[in-house]
Amino acid sequence: METITDRIDNVTKIPPKYMKAVLPAPKSVKIEISPRCNYRCGFCALRTREVQPKWDMDFGLFKRVTREMREAGVEEIGVFYLGESFMNPRLLVDCIAYLKGELRMPYVFLTSNASMAFPEAVEECMKAGLDSLKWSMNAADEQQFEKIMGVAGKLFHTALDNVKSAWEVRKRGGYKTGLYASSIRYDGEQLSKMEELLNARVRPYVDQHYWLPLYSMGAFAVQREHELGYRPTAGNQGRIGALREPLPCWSAFTEGHVTAEGKLSACCFDATANWTMGDLTKLSFMEAWNSAPFVKLREAHLKKNVRGTVCENCIAY
Repeated sequence: METITDRIDNVTKIPPKYMKAVLPAPKSVKIEISPRCNYRCGFCALRTREVQPKWDMDFGLFKRVTREMREAGVEEIGVFYLGESFMNPRLLVDCIAYLKGELRMPYVFLTSNASMAFPEAVEECMKAGLDSLKWSMNAADEQQFEKIMGVAGKLFHTALDNVKSAWEVRKRGGYKTGLYASSIRYDGEQLSKMEELLNARVRPYVDQHYWLPLYSMGAFAVQREHELGYRPTAGNQGRIGALREPLPCWSAFTEGHVTAEGKLSACCFDATANWTMGDLTKLSFMEAWNSAPFVKLREAHLKKNVRGTVCENCIAY
């Protein structure tokens, strides 16, 4: 049986047929159902948005672009990108139901901070056919939560309660949704504290937990990362245990990333539209996937020289 880390590794490892500038459709695409988030995490690129967006994705646009993706050969859709999808649970459930019912998408997955994932919404996602629900758990206690996530500590406890509730909902309803969790692997005392929390409040309620490095988030969260005292890795190197070289970056080759307003980005951390490669309100998915700017950027990655491109600062780590 394929695990969540198997799936992640299959996306972050660029196969030979994708080591080109012009590509077939990616296996996986993440789509931003809602660009809004109730957290203000110190390591997240969302903090860099001067104006936080208010509009979630238009359902008509979602249906059109995902149909194009399926027809092109996409097999996995993540119903999230940068924002927290449970900010709009009705839209989230409708999107999952469309993907699994109308399009017969083989695999639909979601990552959430858990604080807004109340049991009723989680159950509706499971009923609609969600294949994978992963929790991001990145604080060891209420004090660290307030410092890192930038919001009231009560949400720390709400999130943990929702993680347990999701496990109980799945068991009670006999749903097939995989439940997972990931955490940023800090070091020293923080790691020990995280292990204690995970063993008590998270690992008993998920099928698998894995560690992630602290990403540079597209090179835009540098100042905040410095304030928090954590050193990010170069680019997005995948998960700990299967780290990838920063160049060429898999994000531009094996996975699509679509913002709530329909922009196709080359970066998995693009909160400021700096990596926009095409506008899906004007182009088909495959036209944007192999647009002139995207092809040019991939050529630079393949040469392992991104000087002068939007990726230069990120790789500089």
